[in-house]
Amino acid sequence: MPDNEPVEILLVEDNPNDVDLALHALKKNKVSNRIQVVRDGEEALDFIFGKDSSSGGPSEQRPKMVLLDLKLPKVDGLEVLRRLKGDPRTRSIPVIMLTSSGEESDIVKSYDLGVNSYIVKPVDFQQFSEAVRQLGLYWMVMNQAPIQ
Repeated sequence: MPDNEPVEILLVEDNPNDVDLALHALKKNKVSNRIQVVRDGEEALDFIFGKDSSSGGPSEQRPKMVLLDLKLPKVDGLEVLRRLKGDPRTRSIPVIMLTSSGEESDIVKSYDLGVNSYIVKPVDFQQFSEAVRQLGLYWMVMNQAPIQ
């Protein structure tokens, strides 16, 4: 696929093993052809909003879906979520928190900030693969998003 094609899924994950697992599950289930991986919250915000929107750089990129880890270096997942859902240009992008944290306070904060779904990472690859398949089917195929 050409490099100028828009990114469909932005995967924000700092753990290399979880990145490999997610990419394998996405490819196995043919969920998306264009996946961008960033390793921390600052990279995620830079990818979507650009470091400086007047620079003419890669700003204003709009993935169709964001898979977001909660515990990230530099800028945590909750702050990334707050910024995405607080900006009218990105508010409608589905954000799925995909994290190992099942703490009630993290779940409540995520939903208060507008997360579309909160999934605790299963350890078992088969479970994880099925969760990714269902996510992709719903958010990339069935869900009707507004025209941007």
